[in-house]
Amino acid sequence: MMVARFRPVVGGRIARAHEWLRGTPAGLVALALVVGAGAGAGAVVFRYLILAFTYAFTGRRDYSAAGHASYGYFHGIGFWFVVLTPVVGGLLYGPLIYFFAREARGHGVPEVMFAVSERGGRIRPQVAVIKSLGSALCIGSGGSVGREGPIVQIGSALGSTLGQITRVSESRLRVLVACGAAGGISATFNAPIAGVFFGLELILRDFEAESFGVVVLSSFVADIIGRAAFGSQVFLQLPGFQLRSPVEYPLYAGLGLLAAFVGVAFIRVLYGLEDRADRIWRGPEWLRPAAGGILLGLLLFALPELYGVGYPPLVHAIHGDYAVWLLLALLAGKILATSLTIAIGGSGGVFAPSLFMGAMLGSAYGAGVHHLLPGLTGPPGAYGLVGMGAVFAGAARAPITAVIIIFELTGDYRIILPLMFAIALAAGISNLLSRDTIYTLKLRRRGIDLLRGRGTNLMQLLHVADAMQPLPAPLPAEATLNEVIARLGDASTDGLPITDARGVYYGTISSQQVEEAIREDALATTAADLAQDLPALTTGQTLEQALGALLRAHSGLPVTREGGRTPVGWLTQRDVLRAYDARLNHGDRTAVTVATAPTGDER
Repeated sequence: MMVARFRPVVGGRIARAHEWLRGTPAGLVALALVVGAGAGAGAVVFRYLILAFTYAFTGRRDYSAAGHASYGYFHGIGFWFVVLTPVVGGLLYGPLIYFFAREARGHGVPEVMFAVSERGGRIRPQVAVIKSLGSALCIGSGGSVGREGPIVQIGSALGSTLGQITRVSESRLRVLVACGAAGGISATFNAPIAGVFFGLELILRDFEAESFGVVVLSSFVADIIGRAAFGSQVFLQLPGFQLRSPVEYPLYAGLGLLAAFVGVAFIRVLYGLEDRADRIWRGPEWLRPAAGGILLGLLLFALPELYGVGYPPLVHAIHGDYAVWLLLALLAGKILATSLTIAIGGSGGVFAPSLFMGAMLGSAYGAGVHHLLPGLTGPPGAYGLVGMGAVFAGAARAPITAVIIIFELTGDYRIILPLMFAIALAAGISNLLSRDTIYTLKLRRRGIDLLRGRGTNLMQLLHVADAMQPLPAPLPAEATLNEVIARLGDASTDGLPITDARGVYYGTISSQQVEEAIREDALATTAADLAQDLPALTTGQTLEQALGALLRAHSGLPVTREGGRTPVGWLTQRDVLRAYDARLNHGDRTAVTVATAPTGDER
């Protein structure tokens, strides 16, 4: 009897507690605190995982600081082992990501932005575990990527899981995802303010009072956990710098301009290599990281400073320990290594690589201006610090986050004015050069345009080159009607191109025209007589433009290169639908030219 009376009481209290969590401001605060604690703990575990796997693969804490050193445990192996570590790592994390959580592939932040904007903040719970293991294996085995993307996805997945368990509303679920992202950044870099603005500016894209308050609390709790594990010192131990003279402001403006170009170049190379890998690779996806790891290993053999996240070389660059030629080589190498790591199916962030690139660019630029104006300019390292934030702003176009995170990473306020100036210029010029950021372009290639707040028309993103098929053997202009009938009967399409003796496109002919010629007994007719004078498509046209021409043609159309007259491919309405369906259902697996050949929107 007592048990029967006790159950309704307990059930009622649980229901009231659940409603309190779901529907009250205090409940949201409680959930945010739990998410912050989870994100902080996740960041600690993730950093130790990276350290453990790096030790396992290299025998050292951070191989990027070791130079051309041999394997830490067995020196007889020599330095050649670095060529094979990405291959072995790929064999481990490739199947793990492919079979258990494919959204853990890549740099993570776009997937979180997609979940917030299109899925109401819903992220599968297993993403946190798979992202932790996959990214730690990738970075530990030499993947030249950062840890901010993974920890953002890990923290966001924890926040989303807690919100789904408690069945909060979609608006609150999005806030909890941002709390997880902010907590991850805060604990990883000991940067609580930057974590808040990262979660609000990039993930939630909302600065409302309620959102701001709970994200701050989550970042605060995560930072406490991070400080307990790693200490309270600034993340990067760098020398202090200050502005030497007002003459430096125009020089920092020049650095902001260069940083914008480097940021945009990073975007183009990253997605260009990803497209190229999609076109080349024909094996199973889970094996792709291991196969591509051979190329990454050769690059690491040439420049071991690119191994993993690479903070020690960044510090060396700021201290002026590298020659200008090496700084420029590391800048170009990091763009290539990070892009290659992600293109082959690796898992890791792009924030730390952006800082690395900025440090190399800024230090090289600073060495040049200091050589020209030694009495009026500060040391090259000051420009390296500013370059770190400016390149990130040029790639991610998040100027508030860029300013604050560089300040918190270094703890130096004296560089804040040139930092703000260069970052503002880099973000503005980057916006003129490309409408997409390194995060939003990945989504726009899937038809999701966060800048518009709605899905874009995929037909505007896909191009004729993405859908065209091999060119069927053209008909010569002098072919007789009987020859035309025989060729069309054997063809897999209902139309064929016609070319003259020089191979130049002459027109097209369809089955419908042949049927009309037969009914009219025009047996002496040649292919040239029946040719439809329709303009050929070009490889750079969008499928939206091509579809109208195909409807007018009632058959397929040949495709020529821009400015060319010789057909190189063939496109039908069926090909258009096939390419559309592939991109709609498989996302990145279909190659596009958005990254390598910008459309009118990007110019």
